[in-house]
Amino acid sequence: MITRCCRGLLLLLLLGLAAAGHAAPGSIWVLGIDDAIGPASADYLLRNLEQAKAQGAQLVVLRLDTPGGLDSAMRQMIKAILASPVPVVSFVAPSGARAASAGTYILYASHVAAMAPGTNLGAATPVQIGGLPGTSKDDKAKPSDEEQTLARKQVNDATAYIRGLAQLRGRNADWAERAVREAVSLPASEALRLHVIDQVANDLPDLMRQLDGKTLVAAGQPLLLQTRDAALIEHLPDWRTRLLAVITNPSVALILIMIGVYGLLFEFMNPGSALGGVVGGICLLLGLYALQLLPVSFAGVALILLGIAFMIAEAFLPSFGVVGFGGIAAFVAGAVILIDTDAPGFGIPLVLIGTLAVLSALLIGGVLGMAIKARRRVLVSGDAGLVGSLVTVTQVMADNPFCGSVQAQGEQWQVQCATPLQAGQNVRVMARHGVMLEVSAAAPAAQGDR
Repeated sequence: MITRCCRGLLLLLLLGLAAAGHAAPGSIWVLGIDDAIGPASADYLLRNLEQAKAQGAQLVVLRLDTPGGLDSAMRQMIKAILASPVPVVSFVAPSGARAASAGTYILYASHVAAMAPGTNLGAATPVQIGGLPGTSKDDKAKPSDEEQTLARKQVNDATAYIRGLAQLRGRNADWAERAVREAVSLPASEALRLHVIDQVANDLPDLMRQLDGKTLVAAGQPLLLQTRDAALIEHLPDWRTRLLAVITNPSVALILIMIGVYGLLFEFMNPGSALGGVVGGICLLLGLYALQLLPVSFAGVALILLGIAFMIAEAFLPSFGVVGFGGIAAFVAGAVILIDTDAPGFGIPLVLIGTLAVLSALLIGGVLGMAIKARRRVLVSGDAGLVGSLVTVTQVMADNPFCGSVQAQGEQWQVQCATPLQAGQNVRVMARHGVMLEVSAAAPAAQGDR
């Protein structure tokens, strides 16, 4: 009897372990991306996938509404999704949202691809600076052979990439290729009919009801979803993600660099003020950190740095604006070609570039104005202000009445005179010989005398 009970308990234990290997009880993490995909989006997804794994979540839902973004950030996110032991569901929602360009690739890479009614995906053709591959900035100009070859390489690489994702997830690879080569798009209902996506759901609870009981394979392990009554936990972007999203905006990065440079310039011109050095140093480092995360043109960076160097040099060189305004021209040219992509949300508006150039020109004009005023001003210090000034004898040497001392320009000077001196006598400085002043007797100072 005891043996039969032991065998029964052992059988129940084995069945329980087997069931545990296939079931995935736990909460469902909900993430949201509603802007262009960039370094901040990639950091946000990677960190939350690691935390979801550590805390035993059974599913991560990535709610998407994006016009696309950077290829480097997109590939980081796809690698993390493919390697994640926690299944990822990409859900294009709410109605009116889209998963264009990079969003389409992420949708294809996810374990489950879902869309809400009234949403769309597609237009996955890679773009480069100057427009779509195979086009020129000037529509009338024919692309060179080198540009056409580069465009074909980009399109072929993107096509192979998305076809591989489609085959991995068992989705429509032919339409995926059309999305890359022809930039076509699909609404949710058509995407479901063509087997581009797996589900169409009105909202998140509806999607959870549809996924309940399905088995997904994540990191090589089958997982049975129990989503009907599972807790939905929103993990909104934290301060780190929001800060990274702000500073990796190319426009903000450019402004930070300008604030940093002018802050340091103010500190150099007013040593000890501290505020300019502190604010300038922080802004400059943040701007440079943002640039190293973005796809920048090294020629653009070099021109911006050269322009800034020229503008700073204008404050210290008597070039009367030649160096400064040359720096503005270099800065504008560098800012125009700085970002080496046409991905949505990562351009620098020409209005901003023009505004920064005008502000720089006004600053240089102000520096020039102050330099011209200083050049015309009569000197009141040094030999020019000392010679000819009227001073009063404060002390006469006891053993030599022709020598004594005076107070001039806030300092005590030794003086000598051709005639005997008396304390309190007014004398006029005729010349300076090292630390000795040569003076002559003068009448008492009248009003207006120096």
